[in-house]
Amino acid sequence: MTEHNQHSSPGSGLSLNSRILIGLAVGIVIGLTLRLFSSEWIDVWLIDGVFQVIGNLFINALQMLVVPLVLVSLICGASALGDPSRLGRLGGKTLALYLLTTGIAVTLAITAGLVIRPGAGADLTSAAEYVGNTAPSLVEVLIALIPTNPIRAMAEGNMIPIIIFALLIGVSITLAGDAGRRTRGIFEDFNAVIMRLVGMIMHVAPYGVTALIARLAYTAGGEFFGNLAVYVVLVLSILIIHVVITYPLILSLLTRLSPILFLRKMWAAWLFAFSTASSNATIPVTLRTVEKRLGADNKIASFTVPLGATINMDGTAIMQGIATAFIAQAYGIDLSVTQYLSVVVLVIMASIGAAGVPGVGIVLLATVFAQVGLPQEGIALILGVDRILDMARTAVNITGDAMVTTVVAKSEGELDESIYNDPEAGVIRDDPTPASA
Repeated sequence: MTEHNQHSSPGSGLSLNSRILIGLAVGIVIGLTLRLFSSEWIDVWLIDGVFQVIGNLFINALQMLVVPLVLVSLICGASALGDPSRLGRLGGKTLALYLLTTGIAVTLAITAGLVIRPGAGADLTSAAEYVGNTAPSLVEVLIALIPTNPIRAMAEGNMIPIIIFALLIGVSITLAGDAGRRTRGIFEDFNAVIMRLVGMIMHVAPYGVTALIARLAYTAGGEFFGNLAVYVVLVLSILIIHVVITYPLILSLLTRLSPILFLRKMWAAWLFAFSTASSNATIPVTLRTVEKRLGADNKIASFTVPLGATINMDGTAIMQGIATAFIAQAYGIDLSVTQYLSVVVLVIMASIGAAGVPGVGIVLLATVFAQVGLPQEGIALILGVDRILDMARTAVNITGDAMVTTVVAKSEGELDESIYNDPEAGVIRDDPTPASA
């Protein structure tokens, strides 16, 4: 899913994304301008003083949110899936397909990042400054999946054991009857409080981005921003590949339906998703598309589409996979195969319960960076250009929701193929109340 990034800051007519983009531009200008007048005073008092303090405070605030956000949101997300015994075949198929597409997305993204190497040559700093521990072996990673002490895992920021613990608690809540319902209410209230805190911190993001980018532009010069442009183009390219190859291929293999028709019928939903940058806000349009244009029965779509808006984050997975390779290359850090595998597992598991509010995708990116020992300062670079990518990610996510809904409906005998095969089915012409759609 994607973050809701449409809110304006209090007392400002500009959206949060507009303010972040302005902060990015201002930071570049300040950094490159100060570079022309480089002096010891600027180095000590501004670059390593004011800018470093402001930037690191923002990064620390993001890191502060990681453990409570992941723990609480995953418990709420897992418990909201309902009683596993009631979900049965329908829930199993839907959940498996969503997690499969997310796994393919992040694997495709990391592969592209390793092949194209968008961060190569940036040489921002030495890897030794950030990497102090030898990467664990695959056996050690597997054994550590179940934490012997979840509190210690939280204190140390070991995210995969925390995720496993949260998922187990969430499933236990669904099986605990009245006690589970009361407990879930507590976690939902706590989740609302955490989401509010995320919003508060994201409102100061433009200032953190300005400080971090100004420091980067001063120390690295303008050369690095060419790498950043390659990163943006690469993310957009993999998003498009996922939509026009991965989804149609899965649809064709599992249903034998025409993928061309499927993509043609998604145009209206794409436009809405692209303009709102919100999977949740697009739910009504996605529902109408899969029911009226693709022929899925409501009892299937009403389950799979809202669930997809909650746990399907293929677009964000692609961003996080490429961002991991990009920042590692930019800082000269060689990640092991085991570390990249841990990124894949982390992104897939974190997709359950990831909330659709401003900043959650960035906090999850901080989680990924922490897991593999990447510098948190790199987040500012991703955040600065994220608005450009967020709209495209949302279109990818709702396409995945529609594809999975179609596949599940076909497998359950609840897909009207006459509607699916009719190019004009469900087309609205001269609707006097288009909002009702």
